[in-house]
Amino acid sequence: MPIPRFDEIKAPALQFFFADNKPHKILEVYDVLGKRFNLTEDDLSEVLPSGKQRRWHNRVNWACYDLFRAGLLDRLNRGVYLITEAGRKVADENPPMIDRDFLMKFPEFEKFQQATGIKKAQKHDGHEETAEASGKTPEELISAAFEQLQAILRKDLLDSVAKMDWLFFEKLVIDLLVKMGYGGSREEAAHVTKASGDEGIDGIINQDRLGLDVIYVQAKRWQADVGRKEIQSFVGALAGKKAQKGVFITTSGFRKSAQEYAKDVHQKVILVDGERLADLMIEHDVGVSISHSYYIKKIDSDYFDQE
Repeated sequence: MPIPRFDEIKAPALQFFFADNKPHKILEVYDVLGKRFNLTEDDLSEVLPSGKQRRWHNRVNWACYDLFRAGLLDRLNRGVYLITEAGRKVADENPPMIDRDFLMKFPEFEKFQQATGIKKAQKHDGHEETAEASGKTPEELISAAFEQLQAILRKDLLDSVAKMDWLFFEKLVIDLLVKMGYGGSREEAAHVTKASGDEGIDGIINQDRLGLDVIYVQAKRWQADVGRKEIQSFVGALAGKKAQKGVFITTSGFRKSAQEYAKDVHQKVILVDGERLADLMIEHDVGVSISHSYYIKKIDSDYFDQE
């Protein structure tokens, strides 16, 4: 089953602490509730778009944190919780769902919500709801907004690339490969590539600064998807140069036949479509610049540890 929303985790988490009335580490909650929800290894391994944390861990952490802020759990130490008297009363009632609306009847949680400045978000039907009513944790809301901005940037990049002439596209590809660590310096890379008249580039670039190995590069600034025929021609060019590695870059996409052919050939052929090209440009800061930076900080428990 899919990973439950963090509101759906709160009631089972409270019941877990209620079962023996003993302190438990958050690691135990991950394990026990993971089995309770029949999560697969893939579910448990799924990470947030930031890649910094597992989605399951993130949701369990926030579920327990909300229970703590409502006074239903007590946090004894870093990552260690114990059910409170108020928590036992709620658990004894066994509510089927504990969401943030449910927790708002507890003064401590209401004060917490007010103190953190939870804003109202507009729904499509005109009614208002808190942003957290979507069932996403704050990190997931940030990640979702970030992914949306990345998608917009990716589209803008591809639109800009489609309008540039082939000489500028050649420069873009060389700049990108150099930023990725290939070709040595910008000047060295320029010496080992050559322009062609097919709105792209064909040439070789050093895999390392000493030139111990080279990579054959072909780039197509196309609108239509690249087919098997073009990849076959590229592989033939590799064979003619006795090259074992090649990168085929396009601003469009690759047909399934082209992808399957590239997997089966003896040479190592990497296909980079338009979306992957845009992602690499973003990752390596080619044609993009930082607009805003946000630092998300957390409490340093070691600083406050008096032992």
